[in-house]
Amino acid sequence: MNTLLVITGPTAVGKTDICLEIAESRGIPVINADSRQIYRDMPIGTAAPTAEQMQRVKHYFVGTLALDEYYNASMYEQDVMTLLSQMFEGKDNALAMMTGGSMMYIDAVCNGIDDIPTIRDDIRQLYKDRLATEGLDPLLAELKTLDPEYYDIVDKCNPRRVVHGLEICRQTGTTYTSFRIRERKQRPFRIVKIALNRPRDILYKRINSRVDMMIAEGLEEEARRLYPLRHLNALNTVGYKEMFKYIDGEWTLDEAVERIKGNTRRYARKQQTWYKKDDDIVWFDAAEREHILNFISDTVK
Repeated sequence: MNTLLVITGPTAVGKTDICLEIAESRGIPVINADSRQIYRDMPIGTAAPTAEQMQRVKHYFVGTLALDEYYNASMYEQDVMTLLSQMFEGKDNALAMMTGGSMMYIDAVCNGIDDIPTIRDDIRQLYKDRLATEGLDPLLAELKTLDPEYYDIVDKCNPRRVVHGLEICRQTGTTYTSFRIRERKQRPFRIVKIALNRPRDILYKRINSRVDMMIAEGLEEEARRLYPLRHLNALNTVGYKEMFKYIDGEWTLDEAVERIKGNTRRYARKQQTWYKKDDDIVWFDAAEREHILNFISDTVK
């Protein structure tokens, strides 16, 4: 049976190296599941695959969208399912690999989320106006009341995700969570899910080192170039938000860097919490390279 191998885990855990090795040894591409790396012109702050890595292995969904293009998990699900149907066409025992840390993107492909309704224009405008006039905090308080489960996991610094949850609650009269935990869709292929992890102190050191490397590679210059576009949702993410505060003169560079490290560590904890709720995931220490490869070899013939 055709198989989709999913390799996920918290940011900076070490997914890239193992996935490149698997892709090269199996002669397959990488299907990227990172909601920010899909955008162009922000490679440093998103730790996007390098030109050398993309020469080694074909990557899908890396740098394919302009920064002002709208995209969501439902659209990603449709695009990946179309790609997989092409990759598996006429085959009985083919392998595809998807990797990344965007939780909702991975859930969308593995379980399906397209039952979520399209938001009416009047509701969309209502929350757009409220966000502009009231700010994010009152909307977060409303979301906590209407859908406390989604409130616990949503990126509370991402207005689009907060607002979308509220839009669903207002339009349907029920919670956004109820649309995200329905019976999963049946897929015409097998799914094998692996999550990589490391001891917390080691993971945090890797996160801190990655941020230092981003600064050395030119994150400040990249953020200054993107500063005129800071209102776009694609840039409303860890790394750029803090650098924009520095550019605005609110923080020093050192403070911005420390905030990036702290917020990235916080996001990694959120990723771990999300993944640990998935009983289908098989966990490995990312340092156990041979163990991981042997499991894949035994599981995916």
